[in-house]
Amino acid sequence: MQPTRFRIALPGMGDWSLSAAVAGILASTMGYAGPLVILFQVADAAGLNDAVLISWIWGMSIASGLLCGWFSLRYKMPVLFAWNAPGSALLVTLVPGMPWGDVIGAYLMSGAMLLILGLSGGFEKLIKRLPLSLAAALLAGILVNFSLALFSKMTGAPLLGLVMFGAYIVLRQVLPRYAIMLTVVAGVAVLMATEGLSFAAVDWQLSVPQLYSPSFSLSALFSVSVPLVLVALSGQFITGIAILRQDGFAPPANQIVAGSGFMSILFAPTGCHGVNLSAITAAICTGSDAHPNPTKRYFGPFVAMFWYAMFGLFSAALVSVIQAFPAAFIAMVAGIALLGALEGSLAAALSQAKEREAALCTFLITASDLSLLGLSSAFWALIIGGAIFALQQRLAK
Repeated sequence: MQPTRFRIALPGMGDWSLSAAVAGILASTMGYAGPLVILFQVADAAGLNDAVLISWIWGMSIASGLLCGWFSLRYKMPVLFAWNAPGSALLVTLVPGMPWGDVIGAYLMSGAMLLILGLSGGFEKLIKRLPLSLAAALLAGILVNFSLALFSKMTGAPLLGLVMFGAYIVLRQVLPRYAIMLTVVAGVAVLMATEGLSFAAVDWQLSVPQLYSPSFSLSALFSVSVPLVLVALSGQFITGIAILRQDGFAPPANQIVAGSGFMSILFAPTGCHGVNLSAITAAICTGSDAHPNPTKRYFGPFVAMFWYAMFGLFSAALVSVIQAFPAAFIAMVAGIALLGALEGSLAAALSQAKEREAALCTFLITASDLSLLGLSSAFWALIIGGAIFALQQRLAK
């Protein structure tokens, strides 16, 4: 048997495209416009310092960029990667109170699970068995508190909240792809007009990552690792692969999952909680707007590799820029950025009448602060929701 050869080739001059490059830059930047601020909420809740945040952003930016470069050049298709955005929302309630070494260990274990799923070819088999309604309900339960915070923060900053929420609703109708980014711009404009926003303290030095030692526990495995993998599979990989197939591509699903798992393991010691296939923003790179010729659209994620590298190398500057904004703005951006994901998750969770009760219980338990035997609400939501689902399936036969 001939050994497998992995060859990549840089884009030829005929593949260079301004429209595809802009699509890659825009798609990768959108991840920083909204979901990134969730990491600041994780850090605030867990009492993590700026060095952890800088390293965390460095790791997930560089890891995402490397995956974009490898898969776009290896398979000549617009495969865009990003960090586990719904997973970062999950961490707001899970990381506080857990030793940081256990958190790093949980990241390593979740990456190992993805790697095994991809190498064994078990990804597509698992998807066929996984009740998507329960996975969607789990994700919805994680996201709902962020959307509620959007409105609760309006009490202290009504003008900012109303302008941002109004802008988002209008932009979702007229410019849906750019709604989050332009909503952030609208919020920044309000702050500059009313509070004299300043970025004089931004640190433009190159950032250096930290390496953290892992420790391992069953509590971290079941409370953090398993939920991280499930929300990545249901909220990112399935959607991202569906988008690629919809636009006429045949993505190597198992290789994508394995590559994500490997890179997640490699960068977990920097604080990176996991990287995966990009979902909704990936459509910017896969459609005809990026380039009329599908074979040249891979240039977008190739350019995104360098864009991610820039954000990673200057992650300290990124941290200091975001810290210049008031806490209410950070919470509102996070809530708005996750509204679309919450809407889609709720729709998927309740779409099947026979699974609705199990999905509803999964949603409510996840959204609660239930904690038993040192295990989080996300774990118990899967156990109880899964038990209800299995019982209903058995009684229906």
